Amino acid sequence: MRSETPSAPSDDSAPGDGLVRAGAIVFIIGAVATLVTVAPLFLGTDPFPPVAYAVCMLMGVGFLVAGAGVLRSIGAQRRQAKAAGAGAD
Repeated sequence: MRSETPSAPSDDSAPGDGLVRAGAIVFIIGAVATLVTVAPLFLGTDPFPPVAYAVCMLMGVGFLVAGAGVLRSIGAQRRQAKAAGAGAD
């Protein structure tokens, strides 16, 4: 059974896709930094300088950037649906 919603071509990227990708990369960098800065606590070595803990904040920044990309994509899809609905009347 075919869906009523046509699928977009695979080479067509929606608005916000770049933000989601960038946010995921920044989030992963922050997650790795978090694991690295927490490791000395378990290994009994000297902790890293405070700058290393600041890099851990990239996890939250990446989450926010990805969320902004999702919201941008939602807005574009709503505008597209509204335009398609107005054209059908």
